[in-house]
Amino acid sequence: MTETSPQQPPPTTSAPAPSSKPTTERNQSSSLRRALAVLGHVRDHGDGRGVPLAQLADGLGLNKSTVLRLAGPLLDEHLLERDRETGWFRLGHGALRLGQAYLTTLDLRSVAAEHLRRLQREAGETVHLTVWQTPGIVYLDKVEDETNVRMASRVGSRAPAYCTATGKAILAWLPEETVTEVMAAGLRPVTAWTISDETRLRADLARIRARGYSIDDRENEPEVRCVAAPIFDHTGEVTAALSVSGLTSRMTAARVRALGPVVAQVGLRISRELGSDRQPS
Repeated sequence: MTETSPQQPPPTTSAPAPSSKPTTERNQSSSLRRALAVLGHVRDHGDGRGVPLAQLADGLGLNKSTVLRLAGPLLDEHLLERDRETGWFRLGHGALRLGQAYLTTLDLRSVAAEHLRRLQREAGETVHLTVWQTPGIVYLDKVEDETNVRMASRVGSRAPAYCTATGKAILAWLPEETVTEVMAAGLRPVTAWTISDETRLRADLARIRARGYSIDDRENEPEVRCVAAPIFDHTGEVTAALSVSGLTSRMTAARVRALGPVVAQVGLRISRELGSDRQPS
């Protein structure tokens, strides 16, 4: 009879300890978001003088010690500064350097490109981007539907301000002396519908400021209507405009009025990406 060895139980392996990495990452992400909230609150409520610690804590729903902990790295990087006498927080020169670095990377045509393409798909008409060049505008970009009749405009070409939608959208927010200069250069009728009277043009510019968008009702081309809105830069100055243009058979007066607020919102979105804090009219 053969003797057999007793069967040994299989070796047991202990389960690996759960990694703390996901938890650590979540905590770091949460801290980062709260630190950015501190920075954003100071930005929005600084009012030139800064924000007291108590107000900062109350506004964010945090206790003071947490705010001080979150503010530490921001102070180290000079994104925030703290007044030695009052203890109030304000934006530091590091925030200015970040802003300047961002602005140097901005290119109007690149910033606006996707907005223009989306607007063209939504409206189904030609979309223009123009920039100001006294006393008129220069076409910087153009997005059109190949199935529609093509507009005569060309990228790089110039057009008068007083009889184009984008020109009037810019004129409406330019200083009075610039408007006077444009009018002094002459308001020659381009079509039978061109506004060639100074009083009527000033009244039209006032309406544009009130509603936030301009209309070219066959004023530059006899069979074309356009609706446009201004674009503002980080200094709050108007520098450009965008428009939707189409034949009057499709761009009826009612459709222009419906598109106006849409175009104005796109103009505001582009403006904000350029650093503007302008609010809707």
